[in-house]
Amino acid sequence: MRTNIELDDTLIAEAMEISGLSTKKAMVQCALQEYVRIRRQRDAIDALSGMGWEGDLDEMRNDWSPSVDWGLEDGK
Repeated sequence: MRTNIELDDTLIAEAMEISGLSTKKAMVQCALQEYVRIRRQRDAIDALSGMGWEGDLDEMRNDWSPSVDWGLEDGK
């Protein structure tokens, strides 16, 4: 879909420099994708709010072993 928009030249130039993208179209597409990704993450986190959790983090940290978590034998 073709759309004409006015962009802040300084802001788009800075974003293109940071991202390494060479066109305004690619930069706008990237910015929109990032915006959607971040909002979806925020919505997912908000959905988890209030669910509660029971457990002992200190016990979980002490019980952790790389060989158990990664399926390795004798820590190799």
